Amino acid sequence: MCSLSANMLLPSKLKPAYSDKRSNSTNLFIVSNTRSKRKNQSTVPMARLFGPAIFESSKLKVLFLGVDEKKHPPTLPRTYTLTHSDITAKLTLAISHSINNSQLQGWANRIYRDEVVAEWKKVKGNMSLHVHCHISGGHFLLDLFPKFRYYIFSKELPVVLKAIVHGDGSLLNNYPELQEALVWVYFHSNVDEFNRVECWGPLWEATSHDGKRTQTLPEMQCKDECSCCFPPVSSIPWSHSLSNEDVTGYSGTQAEGMSTPNPEKL
Repeated sequence: MCSLSANMLLPSKLKPAYSDKRSNSTNLFIVSNTRSKRKNQSTVPMARLFGPAIFESSKLKVLFLGVDEKKHPPTLPRTYTLTHSDITAKLTLAISHSINNSQLQGWANRIYRDEVVAEWKKVKGNMSLHVHCHISGGHFLLDLFPKFRYYIFSKELPVVLKAIVHGDGSLLNNYPELQEALVWVYFHSNVDEFNRVECWGPLWEATSHDGKRTQTLPEMQCKDECSCCFPPVSSIPWSHSLSNEDVTGYSGTQAEGMSTPNPEKL
């Protein structure tokens, strides 16, 4: 979520230049090079996603919004909204019953769409964590770098998952079996190649960069009202479409809850 390229800013007061031509040419080179780097930064706004793949707990702010941090999520919706501040360089993790829309209202977030949202689900009695990332769609800037954005999100998601595990530590300490819950990652894109769902294995493994990933689809919820699936409707309103025929080594019918993607809603 922090910029991938360092800000190249000139000091407010430049040191007196040497009188010789060599010094003057060197100074001109520095200014020219700096301007060039600034220009490159402005033409690649999508570089602002994540920083080094290291989780620092001191930079994480956790907000519990109407959620009991000690209650198990099979009966109460539990959703995570993770965003980053360019000003403070800190992460904010909101834990609530649905997406914390107040975190997503800033102009920068609307341009870069680098938030990550996730929710716990119980499907046929098994708990799983479903993570959503916005790759492309919505405005033309996002459509310029879908492959790059997919790569960065994939590379940095272990850090995101570590932030969730740390921020919701009381829940996982009280219910350690949730560490075995499968993690499903949804990449939302208007480009078919990057509009996909991946299984990252159990939560404890998904937080590692060495974890194994497979492109598949999660098990469908029961069609009729039941007590083994929850919540009945996703608390994350992002649309997603992926037929099972598009997934290598997987066969079946269209996964429930996946509809045709609308770029305006992505």
